Amino acid sequence: MEPLNHLQSFVQSAESGSFSAAARRLGLTPAAVSKNVARLETRLGVRLFQRSTRRLTLTEGGERFLGQIGGALATLQDAVAGLSKDDGQPAGTLKVSMGHAFGREHVLPMMGDFLARYPSIVPDWHFDNRQVDLVGEGFDAAIGGGIELSPGVVARELARIHVVAVAAPGYLAGRALPAQPAELAQLDALMRRSSPTGRLRSWTLQHASGDQATVELPRPRAIFNDPEAIALPR
Repeated sequence: MEPLNHLQSFVQSAESGSFSAAARRLGLTPAAVSKNVARLETRLGVRLFQRSTRRLTLTEGGERFLGQIGGALATLQDAVAGLSKDDGQPAGTLKVSMGHAFGREHVLPMMGDFLARYPSIVPDWHFDNRQVDLVGEGFDAAIGGGIELSPGVVARELARIHVVAVAAPGYLAGRALPAQPAELAQLDALMRRSSPTGRLRSWTLQHASGDQATVELPRPRAIFNDPEAIALPR
């Protein structure tokens, strides 16, 4: 593809009929415009102008070439000018995946401020409790945990999530309270099924000291695929 300045020099020279007039429009010297056109002719292997001391005249090949690129060059220039007018402000659709509860409680309240700060952005927010394929599904970003990172994808920690195991007082009445993580296996549990794999998720508990223990719960009382549903009072 020819350099843009070569094409601009040719089109302006053709429209004005002289290298001098084209140079004034482009902010160049007549010699620079003439050299750009000469390089374009050499590259194409076609003489574009009949030159005289008084005026430039397009050759048959020049007429044909001008008709082919004139509109396309104007469109390209408009696109470049449009980007310059944006002052580098973000624009377009922002496709983001996030969990139901997190999105409603933490992201949606910031919608007004976000739109005021970035008026040219159209949020396309997907509320779903699953691990999305960022590249394959065309997401710009995702908020969640356990998301597989493809090469080139950047992850940043926003906050730590603390999941606490609780039980209703009525259920624990008359039962021995568990003192160790392993003793939780003797109790009924509300379990979560992993959306990507379909498997039941085990519980991983962490002590204040940093020690961790994984608890396999053999007695699920009910199974959900939504963490918010598990946490609702019953």
